[in-house]
Amino acid sequence: MIKAYAATEAGGELKPFEYDPGPLAHDEVEINVEHCGICHSDLSMLNNDWGLSEFPFVPGHEVVGIIAAVGPGVTHLQVGQRVGLGWHAGYCMSCNQCMSGDHNLCGNSTGTIVSHHGGFAEQVRAQAASVVPVPDALDPAAAAPLFCGGITVFNPLIQYQVKPTDHVAVIGIGGLGHLAIQFLKAWGCEVTAFTTSESKKQEAMDMGAHHTLNTRDPEALAAAAGRFDMVMSTVNVKLDWEAYVNTLKPRGRFHFLGATLEPIELGAFSLIMAQRDVSGSPVGSPENIRKMLEFAAQHNIQAITETFAFEEVNQALAHLESGKARYRVVLSHSQQ
Repeated sequence: MIKAYAATEAGGELKPFEYDPGPLAHDEVEINVEHCGICHSDLSMLNNDWGLSEFPFVPGHEVVGIIAAVGPGVTHLQVGQRVGLGWHAGYCMSCNQCMSGDHNLCGNSTGTIVSHHGGFAEQVRAQAASVVPVPDALDPAAAAPLFCGGITVFNPLIQYQVKPTDHVAVIGIGGLGHLAIQFLKAWGCEVTAFTTSESKKQEAMDMGAHHTLNTRDPEALAAAAGRFDMVMSTVNVKLDWEAYVNTLKPRGRFHFLGATLEPIELGAFSLIMAQRDVSGSPVGSPENIRKMLEFAAQHNIQAITETFAFEEVNQALAHLESGKARYRVVLSHSQQ
């Protein structure tokens, strides 16, 4: 039996929960959970904001832990190895996306917290293909948020061939944005942090931003017209997207990473006349997660975290929902 924390209804309190995972499949591993980050997606799924949730619901898709068992078909991972698990707990391994290395775009993938029990638990199971070793140079607790938050902001650097000479702006200095700034700075980019919080300006500079811009000041936003090669939006609220798109250079790209639920309103003229692109992307493939972890280890990039014991899971969720987290919340088992 696996001991976990689950909610029995949308928005419900997480309570101790046990389930029988059955026999370990030939291509699966079982992980003893050491740490599990709390992502805003966990809150969205807990509240069934996306209509995907099934109850009882066990959140947790930023897992770092030690492999406790491997299925007979698993040859590239070993018992005792420290690994991480992110948004996906498995892939079909036969579609065009999987066969071309874009596992994160697999239409038949298994989400770690979608019709699957996640990492707010003592153990979690996943297909070995979705599990990635954690480099020794990374702190395990600080590495946990990289498996969703980190890869979400790192993946576009590879997918869209972001150059070290590019000037990139980041909207939102939170759980995603603070990691985006660090990766972009290490990538070699000139980084501007868009923020509405005066208190976060110096923090953004300390993370690696070269400039900050207060987006509550319409004159400052207008003065940035035509400045950026890429703008990354990490927020999940509606903004004046047209004003932000106009800060792009010709051929610039506005890229959505935050899952705003409201329709995106943009005029075609600002896109057509400057040949600008609007795009979005989800997490990343296991190979790009591996690359991200190596890059993070090389450049000493890690999430800024606040740690709670697993027994404090409801307090930790409330802290994240309050907007006061700086900047990722991580659950850790007390014996670790």
